[in-house]
Amino acid sequence: MALIPTTILTGFLGSGKTTLLNRILQEDHGHKIAVIENEFGEENIDNDILVQDRNEQIIEMNNGCICCTVRGDLIVALSNLIQQKNDGKIDFDRVVIETTGLANPGPVAQTFFVDEEVGSYYMLDAVVTMVDARHAMQQLDEHEEAQRQVGFADKILLSKTDLVDAEQVRTLRQRLSRMNPRATISIADFGKVAISEVLDLKGFNLNAKLELDPDFLQAEAAHEHADEHIDEHHVHDEHCGHTHDEHSHHDHHHAHHSDDIAAFVFKSTQPFNTAKLDEFLGGLVNVFGPRMLRYKGVLLMDGADRKVIFQGVHQIMGTDVGMKWGDDELRESKMVFIGKNLPKEVFIDGLKLCLV
Repeated sequence: MALIPTTILTGFLGSGKTTLLNRILQEDHGHKIAVIENEFGEENIDNDILVQDRNEQIIEMNNGCICCTVRGDLIVALSNLIQQKNDGKIDFDRVVIETTGLANPGPVAQTFFVDEEVGSYYMLDAVVTMVDARHAMQQLDEHEEAQRQVGFADKILLSKTDLVDAEQVRTLRQRLSRMNPRATISIADFGKVAISEVLDLKGFNLNAKLELDPDFLQAEAAHEHADEHIDEHHVHDEHCGHTHDEHSHHDHHHAHHSDDIAAFVFKSTQPFNTAKLDEFLGGLVNVFGPRMLRYKGVLLMDGADRKVIFQGVHQIMGTDVGMKWGDDELRESKMVFIGKNLPKEVFIDGLKLCLV
Protein backbone atom coordinates (compact mmCIF):
# COMPACT_ATOMS: atom_id res chain seq x y z
CA MET A 1 0.00 0.00 0.00
CA ALA A 2 1.29 3.47 -0.89
CA LEU A 3 2.25 5.61 2.09
CA ILE A 4 -0.15 8.45 2.89
CA PRO A 5 1.52 11.86 2.51
CA THR A 6 1.18 13.98 5.63
CA THR A 7 1.60 17.73 6.10
CA ILE A 8 2.29 19.40 9.44
CA LEU A 9 0.64 22.83 9.56
CA THR A 10 2.12 25.06 12.21
CA GLY A 11 2.24 28.75 13.03
CA PHE A 12 2.01 31.05 16.01
CA LEU A 13 -1.25 32.06 17.70
CA GLY A 14 -3.55 33.91 15.33
CA SER A 15 -1.43 33.31 12.24
CA GLY A 16 -4.33 32.00 10.18
CA LYS A 17 -4.01 28.22 10.41
CA THR A 18 -7.69 27.70 11.16
CA THR A 19 -8.79 29.99 8.31
CA LEU A 20 -6.68 27.91 5.92
CA LEU A 21 -8.02 24.64 7.34
CA ASN A 22 -11.61 25.81 7.00
CA ARG A 23 -10.98 26.45 3.31
CA ILE A 24 -9.40 23.01 2.89
CA LEU A 25 -12.37 21.38 4.63
CA GLN A 26 -14.96 23.20 2.52
CA GLU A 27 -13.56 23.86 -0.95
CA ASP A 28 -13.91 21.59 -3.94
CA HIS A 29 -10.26 20.72 -4.57
CA GLY A 30 -10.71 17.04 -5.38
CA HIS A 31 -8.52 15.74 -2.54
CA LYS A 32 -9.75 13.51 0.27
CA ILE A 33 -7.86 15.04 3.17
CA ALA A 34 -8.05 13.99 6.80
CA VAL A 35 -7.43 17.08 8.94
CA ILE A 36 -6.23 16.25 12.45
CA GLU A 37 -6.96 19.21 14.67
CA ASN A 38 -5.46 19.55 18.12
CA GLU A 39 -8.42 20.34 20.34
CA PHE A 40 -6.20 22.24 22.75
CA GLY A 41 -5.39 24.83 20.10
CA GLU A 42 -6.28 28.48 20.52
CA GLU A 43 -9.36 28.15 18.33
CA ASN A 44 -11.28 25.24 16.88
CA ILE A 45 -12.51 24.62 13.36
CA ASP A 46 -15.70 26.64 12.90
CA ASN A 47 -18.46 24.78 14.72
CA ASP A 48 -21.05 25.78 12.14
CA ILE A 49 -19.40 23.64 9.46
CA LEU A 50 -19.21 20.62 11.74
CA VAL A 51 -21.91 18.17 12.72
CA GLN A 52 -23.16 19.41 16.07
CA ASP A 53 -22.77 16.07 17.86
CA ARG A 54 -19.52 16.83 19.69
CA ASN A 55 -19.21 13.22 20.86
CA GLU A 56 -18.27 12.36 17.29
CA GLN A 57 -14.50 12.45 16.99
CA ILE A 58 -14.26 11.97 13.22
CA ILE A 59 -16.57 14.09 11.06
CA GLU A 60 -16.92 13.80 7.27
CA MET A 61 -17.32 16.99 5.24
CA ASN A 62 -19.37 17.62 2.12
CA ASN A 63 -16.25 17.73 -0.07
CA GLY A 64 -15.04 14.30 1.08
CA CYS A 65 -12.56 15.63 3.61
CA ILE A 66 -12.54 14.44 7.20
CA CYS A 67 -12.02 16.44 10.38
CA CYS A 68 -10.56 14.53 13.32
CA THR A 69 -10.36 16.21 16.72
CA VAL A 70 -7.46 14.81 18.75
CA ARG A 71 -8.13 14.53 22.47
CA GLY A 72 -5.00 12.55 23.21
CA ASP A 73 -1.92 11.09 21.62
CA LEU A 74 -1.16 11.83 17.95
CA ILE A 75 0.11 8.30 17.31
CA VAL A 76 -3.19 6.86 18.58
CA ALA A 77 -5.14 9.27 16.36
CA LEU A 78 -3.13 8.30 13.27
CA SER A 79 -3.57 4.60 14.08
CA ASN A 80 -7.33 5.06 14.55
CA LEU A 81 -7.63 6.79 11.19
CA ILE A 82 -5.82 3.94 9.42
CA GLN A 83 -7.95 1.35 11.22
CA GLN A 84 -11.17 3.03 10.10
CA LYS A 85 -9.82 3.45 6.57
CA ASN A 86 -8.92 -0.25 6.42
CA ASP A 87 -12.38 -1.14 7.75
CA GLY A 88 -13.97 0.88 4.95
CA LYS A 89 -15.65 3.32 7.35
CA ILE A 90 -13.82 6.38 6.03
CA ASP A 91 -11.65 7.22 3.03
CA PHE A 92 -8.79 9.69 2.70
CA ASP A 93 -5.64 9.93 0.62
CA ARG A 94 -3.61 12.47 2.62
CA VAL A 95 -3.41 14.02 6.09
CA VAL A 96 -2.92 17.54 7.43
CA ILE A 97 -1.99 17.86 11.12
CA GLU A 98 -2.57 21.23 12.77
CA THR A 99 -0.30 21.88 15.75
CA THR A 100 -1.25 24.34 18.47
CA GLY A 101 0.04 27.87 18.12
CA LEU A 102 2.55 27.36 20.93
CA ALA A 103 3.82 24.00 19.71
CA ASN A 104 7.32 23.05 18.68
CA PRO A 105 6.79 21.05 15.45
CA GLY A 106 9.97 19.02 16.01
CA PRO A 107 8.51 16.18 18.10
CA VAL A 108 5.55 15.91 15.70
CA ALA A 109 7.93 15.54 12.75
CA GLN A 110 10.06 13.01 14.62
CA THR A 111 6.99 10.81 15.18
CA PHE A 112 7.09 9.79 11.51
CA PHE A 113 10.65 8.48 11.83
CA VAL A 114 10.64 6.87 15.28
CA ASP A 115 7.25 5.15 15.46
CA GLU A 116 7.22 2.00 13.33
CA GLU A 117 3.46 1.79 12.90
CA VAL A 118 3.16 5.42 11.86
CA GLY A 119 6.10 5.01 9.48
CA SER A 120 4.55 1.95 7.87
CA TYR A 121 1.39 3.85 6.82
CA TYR A 122 2.33 7.52 6.61
CA MET A 123 5.06 9.56 4.93
CA LEU A 124 5.91 13.05 6.18
CA ASP A 125 5.66 15.38 3.19
CA ALA A 126 6.45 18.81 4.63
CA VAL A 127 6.16 21.28 7.47
CA VAL A 128 4.14 24.34 6.42
CA THR A 129 4.36 27.38 8.70
CA MET A 130 1.86 30.24 8.74
CA VAL A 131 3.40 33.60 9.69
CA ASP A 132 1.31 36.63 10.69
CA ALA A 133 2.94 39.51 8.79
CA ARG A 134 1.53 42.12 11.17
CA HIS A 135 2.77 40.58 14.42
CA ALA A 136 5.63 38.32 13.32
CA MET A 137 8.55 40.63 14.11
CA GLN A 138 7.41 40.97 17.73
CA GLN A 139 6.52 37.28 18.03
CA LEU A 140 9.93 36.24 16.70
CA ASP A 141 11.62 38.63 19.15
CA GLU A 142 9.69 37.33 22.15
CA HIS A 143 8.91 33.66 21.55
CA GLU A 144 11.33 30.85 20.78
CA GLU A 145 8.39 28.70 19.63
CA ALA A 146 7.72 31.17 16.80
CA GLN A 147 11.38 30.96 15.74
CA ARG A 148 11.33 27.16 15.87
CA GLN A 149 8.22 27.05 13.69
CA VAL A 150 10.08 29.10 11.06
CA GLY A 151 13.25 27.01 11.41
CA PHE A 152 11.40 23.74 10.78
CA ALA A 153 9.45 24.97 7.77
CA ASP A 154 9.70 23.65 4.23
CA LYS A 155 7.16 26.29 3.19
CA ILE A 156 6.24 29.62 4.81
CA LEU A 157 2.84 31.19 4.15
CA LEU A 158 2.56 34.90 5.02
CA SER A 159 -0.88 35.99 6.25
CA LYS A 160 -2.25 39.48 6.98
CA THR A 161 0.09 41.16 4.47
CA ASP A 162 -2.80 43.53 3.71
CA LEU A 163 -2.33 45.04 7.17
CA VAL A 164 1.32 46.09 6.62
CA ASP A 165 3.18 48.00 3.91
CA ALA A 166 5.48 46.56 1.25
CA GLU A 167 8.65 47.58 3.11
CA GLN A 168 7.53 45.73 6.24
CA VAL A 169 6.83 42.61 4.17
CA ARG A 170 10.27 42.88 2.52
CA THR A 171 12.01 43.26 5.89
CA LEU A 172 10.11 40.28 7.31
CA ARG A 173 10.95 38.13 4.28
CA GLN A 174 14.64 38.94 4.73
CA ARG A 175 14.53 37.97 8.38
CA LEU A 176 12.70 34.70 7.66
CA SER A 177 15.22 33.84 4.93
CA ARG A 178 18.13 34.41 7.30
CA MET A 179 16.53 32.00 9.74
CA ASN A 180 15.57 29.44 7.09
CA PRO A 181 16.96 29.92 3.56
CA ARG A 182 15.55 26.59 2.33
CA ALA A 183 11.86 27.43 2.89
CA THR A 184 10.03 29.13 0.02
CA ILE A 185 7.71 31.99 1.03
CA SER A 186 4.23 32.66 -0.40
CA ILE A 187 1.35 34.99 0.43
CA ALA A 188 -1.79 33.40 1.92
CA ASP A 189 -4.11 36.20 3.04
CA PHE A 190 -7.48 34.98 4.37
CA GLY A 191 -6.35 31.40 3.72
CA LYS A 192 -6.35 32.08 -0.04
CA VAL A 193 -3.54 29.95 -1.38
CA ALA A 194 -3.38 27.27 -4.04
CA ILE A 195 -3.64 23.76 -2.59
CA SER A 196 -0.38 22.98 -4.44
CA GLU A 197 1.36 25.44 -2.09
CA VAL A 198 0.39 23.24 0.87
CA LEU A 199 0.42 19.63 -0.39
CA ASP A 200 3.01 17.46 -2.17
CA LEU A 201 5.94 19.76 -1.39
CA LYS A 202 8.31 16.81 -0.84
CA GLY A 203 10.21 18.64 1.88
CA PHE A 204 11.41 15.35 3.37
CA ASN A 205 12.10 13.62 0.06
CA LEU A 206 15.77 12.69 0.23
CA ASN A 207 16.22 13.00 -3.51
CA ALA A 208 14.60 16.41 -3.80
CA LYS A 209 16.92 19.22 -4.82
CA LEU A 210 18.34 21.44 -2.12
CA GLU A 211 16.80 24.83 -2.94
CA LEU A 212 18.19 27.78 -1.02
CA ASP A 213 17.10 31.40 -0.97
CA PRO A 214 19.25 33.08 -3.68
CA ASP A 215 19.56 36.33 -1.72
CA PHE A 216 20.85 34.38 1.25
CA LEU A 217 23.48 32.69 -0.91
CA GLN A 218 24.53 35.99 -2.49
CA ALA A 219 24.88 37.48 0.96
CA GLU A 220 26.97 34.53 2.14
CA ALA A 221 29.17 34.83 -0.94
CA ALA A 222 29.57 38.58 -0.45
CA HIS A 223 30.58 38.16 3.19
CA GLU A 224 32.89 35.31 2.26
CA HIS A 225 34.59 37.48 -0.35
CA ALA A 226 34.87 40.41 2.05
CA ASP A 227 36.33 38.24 4.78
CA GLU A 228 39.02 36.87 2.46
CA HIS A 229 40.57 40.33 2.48
CA ILE A 230 40.50 40.46 6.27
CA ASP A 231 41.66 36.97 7.23
CA GLU A 232 42.13 34.05 4.90
CA HIS A 233 41.54 31.63 7.75
CA HIS A 234 38.08 32.97 8.64
CA VAL A 235 36.10 32.52 5.46
CA HIS A 236 32.60 32.71 6.94
CA ASP A 237 31.17 35.71 8.75
CA GLU A 238 28.77 35.44 11.68
CA HIS A 239 26.42 37.97 10.09
CA CYS A 240 25.58 35.68 7.19
CA GLY A 241 22.24 36.47 5.73
CA HIS A 242 21.81 40.16 4.99
CA THR A 243 20.66 40.34 1.39
CA HIS A 244 22.98 41.94 -1.13
CA ASP A 245 20.88 45.09 -1.58
CA GLU A 246 20.65 46.01 2.09
CA HIS A 247 22.32 49.25 3.10
CA SER A 248 23.88 50.18 6.38
CA HIS A 249 20.68 51.60 7.84
CA HIS A 250 18.99 48.26 7.25
CA ASP A 251 21.82 46.45 9.01
CA HIS A 252 21.39 48.83 11.91
CA HIS A 253 17.64 48.23 11.86
CA HIS A 254 18.17 44.45 12.14
CA ALA A 255 20.77 44.68 14.89
CA HIS A 256 18.26 44.11 17.68
CA HIS A 257 16.68 41.10 15.95
CA SER A 258 19.34 38.60 17.03
CA ASP A 259 17.43 35.39 16.40
CA ASP A 260 18.54 32.30 18.30
CA ILE A 261 17.34 30.22 15.35
CA ALA A 262 19.54 30.85 12.32
CA ALA A 263 21.01 29.11 9.30
CA PHE A 264 24.39 28.74 7.66
CA VAL A 265 25.64 27.00 4.56
CA PHE A 266 28.74 24.94 3.79
CA LYS A 267 29.90 24.52 0.20
CA SER A 268 32.96 22.89 -1.32
CA THR A 269 34.05 21.51 -4.69
CA GLN A 270 36.51 19.18 -2.91
CA PRO A 271 35.06 15.70 -2.26
CA PHE A 272 34.47 14.35 1.24
CA ASN A 273 36.28 11.41 2.75
CA THR A 274 33.37 9.06 3.56
CA ALA A 275 34.71 7.64 6.82
CA LYS A 276 35.76 11.03 8.21
CA LEU A 277 32.43 12.66 7.29
CA ASP A 278 30.37 9.83 8.79
CA GLU A 279 32.27 10.08 12.05
CA PHE A 280 32.07 13.89 12.18
CA LEU A 281 28.35 14.10 11.35
CA GLY A 282 27.62 11.40 13.93
CA GLY A 283 29.47 13.45 16.53
CA LEU A 284 27.62 16.64 15.59
CA VAL A 285 24.25 14.95 15.94
CA ASN A 286 25.21 13.42 19.30
CA VAL A 287 26.39 16.72 20.75
CA PHE A 288 24.15 19.31 19.08
CA GLY A 289 21.16 17.20 17.94
CA PRO A 290 18.57 18.82 20.23
CA ARG A 291 19.60 22.25 18.88
CA MET A 292 19.70 21.15 15.22
CA LEU A 293 16.21 21.75 13.85
CA ARG A 294 16.59 20.87 10.17
CA TYR A 295 19.66 20.08 8.12
CA LYS A 296 20.07 18.86 4.58
CA GLY A 297 22.80 18.43 2.02
CA VAL A 298 23.82 17.19 -1.39
CA LEU A 299 27.28 15.70 -1.02
CA LEU A 300 30.21 15.08 -3.34
CA MET A 301 31.95 11.94 -2.05
CA ASP A 302 35.42 10.75 -2.97
CA GLY A 303 35.35 8.17 -5.75
CA ALA A 304 31.55 8.23 -6.17
CA ASP A 305 29.80 9.09 -9.43
CA ARG A 306 26.45 9.65 -7.67
CA LYS A 307 25.34 12.34 -5.29
CA VAL A 308 24.75 11.42 -1.67
CA ILE A 309 21.74 13.13 -0.08
CA PHE A 310 21.46 13.56 3.67
CA GLN A 311 18.97 15.28 5.93
CA GLY A 312 17.82 15.27 9.50
CA VAL A 313 15.51 16.48 12.22
CA HIS A 314 17.20 16.85 15.61
CA GLN A 315 19.06 13.57 16.30
CA ILE A 316 17.42 11.62 13.48
CA MET A 317 19.56 11.66 10.33
CA GLY A 318 19.11 9.75 7.10
CA THR A 319 21.18 9.38 3.93
CA ASP A 320 20.48 8.05 0.47
CA VAL A 321 22.27 7.69 -2.85
CA GLY A 322 20.96 10.22 -5.34
CA MET A 323 21.26 10.76 -9.07
CA LYS A 324 24.50 10.64 -11.04
CA TRP A 325 26.41 13.87 -11.34
CA GLY A 326 25.73 15.41 -14.75
CA ASP A 327 28.61 15.77 -17.21
CA ASP A 328 28.20 19.55 -17.32
CA GLU A 329 27.15 19.93 -13.68
CA LEU A 330 29.27 21.67 -11.08
CA ARG A 331 30.31 18.93 -8.67
CA GLU A 332 29.91 20.63 -5.33
CA SER A 333 28.80 19.67 -1.85
CA LYS A 334 26.14 22.01 -0.49
CA MET A 335 24.84 21.71 3.07
CA VAL A 336 22.52 23.88 5.13
CA PHE A 337 22.13 23.72 8.91
CA ILE A 338 19.25 25.42 10.74
CA GLY A 339 19.40 25.41 14.51
CA LYS A 340 19.47 27.21 17.81
CA ASN A 341 22.73 28.95 18.69
CA LEU A 342 24.80 26.44 16.75
CA PRO A 343 28.58 27.09 16.83
CA LYS A 344 29.05 27.79 13.13
CA GLU A 345 32.88 27.68 13.22
CA VAL A 346 32.86 24.21 14.81
CA PHE A 347 30.66 22.88 12.00
CA ILE A 348 32.48 24.65 9.15
CA ASP A 349 36.02 23.91 10.37
CA GLY A 350 35.14 20.29 11.14
CA LEU A 351 33.59 19.75 7.69
CA LYS A 352 36.72 21.19 6.07
CA LEU A 353 38.79 18.58 7.91
CA CYS A 354 36.61 15.85 6.36
CA LEU A 355 37.52 16.87 2.79
CA VAL A 356 39.95 14.74 0.81
